[in-house]
Amino acid sequence: GGRRSYVGWLVIGAMYWGCARLVAPLCRRRRPAIAALLWTRRGYCNMDKDGDSDNNKSVKPKVPKIYTKTGDKGFSSTFTGERRQKDDNVFDALGSTDELTSAIGLAMEFCMEKGHEFVDELHEIQCVLQDVGSNVATPISSARESHLKRTAFSGKPVIELEQWIDRYAEQLPPLTNFILPSGGKCSATLHLARSICRRAERSMISIVQSGEADRNAVRYLNRLSDYLFMLARYAAMKEGKKEHVYKRRNYD
Repeated sequence: GGRRSYVGWLVIGAMYWGCARLVAPLCRRRRPAIAALLWTRRGYCNMDKDGDSDNNKSVKPKVPKIYTKTGDKGFSSTFTGERRQKDDNVFDALGSTDELTSAIGLAMEFCMEKGHEFVDELHEIQCVLQDVGSNVATPISSARESHLKRTAFSGKPVIELEQWIDRYAEQLPPLTNFILPSGGKCSATLHLARSICRRAERSMISIVQSGEADRNAVRYLNRLSDYLFMLARYAAMKEGKKEHVYKRRNYD
C-alpha cells in the first residue's frame, strides 16, 4: 500500500537480498505477507489473461536493478520511510542480524553434508530472523498503525526455541568445562553463528530499551544464542567429534 511503503520495503529487500534468496520459498509458506513484499514486487514478467508470460511476446520484460543509488550519500530508509544515516543503531542491528542469517546459512551447508535432521529448524530460524529485521526496521516513533500491524513480533518463536533447547539438553552429557568452538565443521560454524548472534543481541538492546522495537525480538536473539550453543554440542556428539575444553595455561 502506497509508494512510501513500497520504497521502505524495497530498501529492506535490498539489504536482505542475499539471504532472502535462500529462505524465500520457505518464508512464502509461513509468512506470505512479508515474503510477497520482498518478492512479488521483483517479478520479472507479468502474466496476461491467457496465462502467457511476457517472455513469449515481442516486448522484452524490464528487469529491475538491485541498486537504487539512494544510499550513495550515506543515508537509508526505514520501513516507515524515515531517512537515517547508515551508521544509525537501527541499521547496525539490521546488519548484524543479516550477518547472523548468513552465518547460519554457512553452518547449514556443513550440517547438510553430514545429514543432520535439524537443518529444517535452521531454515525456520532464518525466516524468523527476517521477521526480527522487519520489526527493527519499523521504529515505533515514526510508524503508523498499519506498519506496526504488519511487522509485529510475538513471543511464540521464543517459546519454540526454548522447547528445542530443552529437547537437545536431554540428549547431551552434562557440561563440566568451558567449551571452545570445535567439534567439526558443522559444530564450529554453529559456534561462529552463536557469537554473531550475541553481537546482534547487543546491537538491539538500546533500540528496545528506547521503546522503538518489540522486546520479544531481543528475547528471541537471547534464546537463539543458547540454542546455537546446544546445537553445536549436539552436532559434535552425533558426529563423534571431540569438543575442546578450556585449560588455563601455566604462566609461571
